[in-house]
Amino acid sequence: MEQKRYPRLVCDLSRLEQNVKEVTRRCHDEGIRVAGVVKGVNGLEPMAERFVRGGCDQLASSRLSQLEKLGELGLPTMLIRVPMPSEAEDVVRIARYSLQSDPEVLDAIEAACLRQGKTHKVVLMADLGDLREGWWNKEELVEAAIRVERELPHVELAGIGTNLGCYGAIKPTVEKMEELAALAEKVEAAVGHPLEIVSGGATTSFLLVHQHRMPRKINHLRVGESVLVCYDLKYEWGVTDMDYLSSHVFTLQAQVLECRVKPSHPVGEIFVDAFGNRPTYEDRGDRRRALIGVGKLDMGSSARLLPREEGITYLGGASDLTILDVEDCPRPVRVGDILEFDISYSEVVFLTAAADVTVEYIG
Repeated sequence: MEQKRYPRLVCDLSRLEQNVKEVTRRCHDEGIRVAGVVKGVNGLEPMAERFVRGGCDQLASSRLSQLEKLGELGLPTMLIRVPMPSEAEDVVRIARYSLQSDPEVLDAIEAACLRQGKTHKVVLMADLGDLREGWWNKEELVEAAIRVERELPHVELAGIGTNLGCYGAIKPTVEKMEELAALAEKVEAAVGHPLEIVSGGATTSFLLVHQHRMPRKINHLRVGESVLVCYDLKYEWGVTDMDYLSSHVFTLQAQVLECRVKPSHPVGEIFVDAFGNRPTYEDRGDRRRALIGVGKLDMGSSARLLPREEGITYLGGASDLTILDVEDCPRPVRVGDILEFDISYSEVVFLTAAADVTVEYIG
């Protein structure tokens, strides 16, 4: 019998599909289409298939390489990271939709369409304060929309959209969505027809759907985190009435490689750690510590790991291992034990891409 390899990321596909169904049903009831964002799981096909089965209207990613693999699943694909000019040929070849924020890139998309004999749909991005991508001057966005309509015959104006919360941590509020809705109406008046898409953002914008407060003009969301882990809304935003979404789609399993009693405060002159940080420590005396064989190279940061067992707390991590305090665990933790953790979105992104992490599917 082959021995299991660790670290191991276990994905419950049935829970994932149910999460997708819960989100898409609520969005569809409000007249909102859903682009299922698969970049968080690096476009792995077994999980992307559950986005399709769960009722998503599009598949979306920031990576063209992921969208190219998923084209056969039957849904239109959307590139949700505004592209570089050098990507124009691949954008037109692979994606049906893309988010756009620059006139020169739009020109490159038009030229690529002409060479390939295709048309391509674009969503022009408005910066509503998060200071990531998008037109800051709203009149310039309206002018860009008019230009797409009149001067770029192979580029179709699908709509407008915005991104909130990713860089500037700006909260998607009703007021922000009304600002986007008003801008959409200005664009529609300028081009003379309704927009197919008014995209109100990502998972954090879904909170307004959950609360039945999303303005009617918003008809599209780009959703990933809420169906994959539902960590941010429950744990960071404190939303307590979202039990219809499971936070246990993923389980990280890691093996203990050392466990012994040591001082809780480092001994010697403290300087900087391997990543240039200057950490501080609490002296709690001698404590039992366990090391597990998964580290920052595998999951970016391990600071938001949530141990499934009581009495286990996170202490810190290095490139290849994570250090836990297990002094208060009701059972004795030993070398070779498998410890299980809930994880946040950022850890899922890294773990599904890590070459030394085994991904297992159940359900």
